Amino acid sequence: MTQFKSTLRKLRVLFLVRNAYFCWMEWVSENTEDLDKIASEIIVAAHNHTVWCFYGQMGAGKTTLIKALCARLGVINTVQSPTFSIVNEYVTDQKRIIYHFDCYRLKTPVEALDIGIEEYLDSGYLCFIEWPDIIDSLLPELTFKISIVAQADQTRQIICF
Repeated sequence: MTQFKSTLRKLRVLFLVRNAYFCWMEWVSENTEDLDKIASEIIVAAHNHTVWCFYGQMGAGKTTLIKALCARLGVINTVQSPTFSIVNEYVTDQKRIIYHFDCYRLKTPVEALDIGIEEYLDSGYLCFIEWPDIIDSLLPELTFKISIVAQADQTRQIICF
């Protein structure tokens, strides 16, 4: 049995916006087995946010973390990066929909508007967005952000805010 080695290192209130508190949470993951526990904690931390943005360099583990989150949320589909399709739709065992975007190939926010990004973001369903920088101007004010940083020692620093 693999022992959970990740540690919750920080939890603090950063600021209050529209009566919602925002927290900074940080984990260090030593291996992919840690992600199940981290995903559970991220889901609780995200509370009612429906738009989640994932930041990190190529290969940092954005899609891997999204797979762990989807597993915890009961997704019954195969979860994979929508690099070429731009968006994948998943269904949970509770018949909830999750949209998974990869904006890496988008050149302008107009391209996101062309695929109907606003309708997805306003749908009330979870939207997981990799490489969200290009559509930053289209994102709701209350967006849950997750940053993944690959460390020199092969661990991953995961920060939610």
